[in-house]
Amino acid sequence: MNTQLAQGIDWVGYADWTVRDFHGYRTENGSTYNAYLVRDENTALIDTVKGPYAGTLLAHISAHCPLEEVRYVICNHAEPDHSSALPAVMKACANAELVCNEKCKDALSRHYDVSGWKFKIITEGETLCLGRRSLRFFNTPMVHWPESMVTYVPEDKILFSMDAFGQHISTSERFDDELPLGEIISAAKTYYANIVMPYGKTVMAALTKLGTLPLDIVAPSHGLIWRKHFAEILKCYQDWAVTKATKKVVVFFASMWGSTRIMAEEIAEGALEVPGVDVKLIDVNATHDTVTVTEIMDCAAFAAGTATLNMGMMPAMARTLTYMCGLRPQNKSYFTFGSYGWAEKGATAADAMLAPVCEKLRDPLACRFRPDASLLKECRAAGKMLAEKAASI
Repeated sequence: MNTQLAQGIDWVGYADWTVRDFHGYRTENGSTYNAYLVRDENTALIDTVKGPYAGTLLAHISAHCPLEEVRYVICNHAEPDHSSALPAVMKACANAELVCNEKCKDALSRHYDVSGWKFKIITEGETLCLGRRSLRFFNTPMVHWPESMVTYVPEDKILFSMDAFGQHISTSERFDDELPLGEIISAAKTYYANIVMPYGKTVMAALTKLGTLPLDIVAPSHGLIWRKHFAEILKCYQDWAVTKATKKVVVFFASMWGSTRIMAEEIAEGALEVPGVDVKLIDVNATHDTVTVTEIMDCAAFAAGTATLNMGMMPAMARTLTYMCGLRPQNKSYFTFGSYGWAEKGATAADAMLAPVCEKLRDPLACRFRPDASLLKECRAAGKMLAEKAASI
C-alpha cells in the first residue's frame, strides 16, 4: 500500500473498516481517520485518529521515525474522531508541542486533561518553519466547527484540508486515482450532504480564501487523498455549497396501512409524466436518513408524505424531517401529503416543520382512510406540478 504523498510526507492514519455510525450518519463503507507525518529538521504530525486506535497511529509513526523526534503535533480540528488519540500521542511524543489556534485549545481543554501539554498557539496565516519545509495555517471557522483550520505545505503544494473534501470510505488504497472516480465522488456527496451542508456560506468563504493557493495534493481527514481529480471535487463543492438544484424530484413517505404509500406512488407517477426530470421514490421506514438527505440535497422539489399517528406524524417521518431540517437544505420546493383516520394532523405537522426551511408549493394533500379515484387524480396532478417546478430550473 502506497502511503507517501511526497518525499518525507506520509499517511500514518487508521482505516476503520467496521464503523457503521457517525453521529447518526450511516457509514456503510467504513471510514478512515487520516493523520500525516511530515519529516524534516523538525518533524510534524498533522492530526491524529480516534482514541481506540492511538496504538496503531504510534506504530505507523515509529515506522518512519522515533517518537521522540516528533517536534510538533498539529490539531486542525478538536472533534474526537481526530483528537481523542491526543492524550496517548502527547504522552508518547514527549518532546512535542501541540500546535493549534486559541479556539481549538479551549475545545481540547474541555475534552481532555491538557495540563501537561505544551501548546503553541498560532494565528491566521502564520507560518511554522520545519527546516526545508514550512507549515502555513488558515482558519476555516464553521467548516465545520468554530475552531476548524487547515494546514498548507507551500514547498510541496499540499493542503491538509481537515474535513473539507473528505469521504467516509475505507479502502486499501489511499489516493483518488486508485479507485473509480464516480465511487469517490458519490461518497464525497453523501459526506457533504450529511455533515457539511448547513455550512454552505462558510464553505464558500473558505474556498475563496484558499482558492489562490497552488495545489498539487489535497489531503482530507477522511477517505481518499486528492492528487489527480481535485478539480472535479472542487466543482462539486462549488455546486453543493449552494445546494444547486438539478432537474430532480424526491417523493418520500412513511405509511401505516398502505394509503399514504398509494398516494406517494401516484405522485411519483405524475412526476414521471414530465420529460427530463429524475424521480426518486423513498420509503423512509426502509431507507436510512443518510440516503434520503443525500437525494434531497440536489433535488429541486420534493413531497413528504406521512400517515397520522397519535395526532402527529409517523415516527420515521418525524425522525427524517428533524434530521433533514437540521441540515437546512436550500433552494427546495415542497408539499406534504398523507392519509388520516379522524384527525388531519400528520401532513399538517410535516408542513409546519418544513415551512420555515423550504418553499411551499401547495397546502397539504390529505385523504381520510383510503384515497379514492378523485384524490388519486389530484395526487398525480400534484406530482406533475413538482416535476414542472424541477424542469423549470
